[in-house]
Amino acid sequence: MKELNINLNVAALTLGLAFSSGALAEEISKESYKLEKDAIKAEHKAAKATCAPMSGNHKDICLVEVEGRKNVGLAELEASYKPTAKNQYQARVAKAEATYALAKEECDVKTGDEMDACVKAAKAAETAAKADAKAAMK
Repeated sequence: MKELNINLNVAALTLGLAFSSGALAEEISKESYKLEKDAIKAEHKAAKATCAPMSGNHKDICLVEVEGRKNVGLAELEASYKPTAKNQYQARVAKAEATYALAKEECDVKTGDEMDACVKAAKAAETAAKADAKAAMK
C-alpha cells in the first residue's frame, strides 16, 4: 500500500511538472510577478505545515515534494517574468532536480540492491532530463 501511495505521488508530481511548462511561454508584469512569488511562498509554508504531523519516510517525502514544488514554481515564475533561454533552462533543471529528489527519497523504503537500482534509475532520469534541458537551450 505504501509503495502504491509513493508511486501515485511521483506520478502526480511528474504530471504537474509536465503541464506547468506552458507557463514558460507567457511573459508577466512586475506586479503579477511579485504577487505570484508571494503566493508560491505562502503555499510553500502552508504545504510544509501539512507535513508536520507526519513521521518517518512519509514526512521526508512530503517535505521533499513541497520543496520541489516551490523551487519549480519559482524557477518557472522567473522564466515567465524574464523569458530568456537561460531562465527556461533553469526551470527545466529545477523540474529535473525536484523529480530526482522525490524519486531518491522514495527509494529509501527499499533495501539492498533494490535500493541501489532505484537510486541509479532516478539519477539516470535526472541526467537525461538535464541533458534534454541543455539541448533545448541551444
